[in-house]
Amino acid sequence: MSPPLRNAGRWLYARAENLLAAMLATMFVVFIVQIVFRYLLNLPIGWTHEISVVMWLWMVLFGTAFVVRDSEEIRFDILYGAVGPRVRRAMVLASSLTLVVLFAISLPAVIDYILFMKVERTAYLKIRFDYLYSIYGIFAVAMIVRQLYLAWQAAWGRGADDFDHSKVSSGV
Repeated sequence: MSPPLRNAGRWLYARAENLLAAMLATMFVVFIVQIVFRYLLNLPIGWTHEISVVMWLWMVLFGTAFVVRDSEEIRFDILYGAVGPRVRRAMVLASSLTLVVLFAISLPAVIDYILFMKVERTAYLKIRFDYLYSIYGIFAVAMIVRQLYLAWQAAWGRGADDFDHSKVSSGV
């Protein structure tokens, strides 16, 4: 990969992390506002709960699509760690292609559902559900691209590094 392309990728990754941090900060501030209004002012408000749920949904799907690296994902690695590199590549290839097929099969129905939901709005802030759920369509396309990339790497003998039990951690 060329250095300018690699630098652009790093810059985009950093901005995705920034956006994810902003979503977390928004969710935290709104949560504090909700506590203050409910317990100190005795004025329960619903829009804070709505924003918290929207931020949580977007954080999980956006973060998984654009921020969480493949090596940071939680997985069952008992079998993966017990086999050799060639079998590991075959496992990555099989699972990646399976996920590509499943996401690709579901994508037309997902897009159709997202477009259908434009008729509904959230209770307090009146956010259209198609805007709210659009992140799942973005997530599905990003997962297809990511899994195709992983399959390509596995097919060409890359990406399935030797499993090192000393490197297994919680991701920290």
